[in-house]
Amino acid sequence: MPVNPELQGRQYPPTAPYLVGREKVREFARAVQATHAEHLDVEAARAAGHADVIAPPTFPIVIQQLTWNQLLDDPEAGIVLERIVHGDQRFTATRPIVAGDELTAQLTVTRVRSLGGNDMVTCETEVTDASGAHVVTATSSLVVAGEAA
Repeated sequence: MPVNPELQGRQYPPTAPYLVGREKVREFARAVQATHAEHLDVEAARAAGHADVIAPPTFPIVIQQLTWNQLLDDPEAGIVLERIVHGDQRFTATRPIVAGDELTAQLTVTRVRSLGGNDMVTCETEVTDASGAHVVTATSSLVVAGEAA
């Protein structure tokens, strides 16, 4: 089944708040080999003016994954998980994510197109803090392979 072109423009409900934990930030930093002290050491982060350790710039993917689950679980989407390849990822941040942040994310499908027998779905996930202020926008493109002939 091809991706439903009517997905373009669809906005999913905001996710439940995600509380960013200090150890989760440290684990993610080690996993992506982000060795800067501000990602691992509270005192180094505070010395740089942050309330706690700051997440590496790619950490928003953890929160964006929650919104992808909404898209993938949507029976009207026509997206089969086994046919997806992550094509592109970008982050535009207003400020760093800090341990202790309570973040909410909302996904909008910004583009659906067919290309070479495959479908491409581009999504933007807006991540905001507990006050509603913008923290980061995560933009991703998913390539959904067409069915084999």
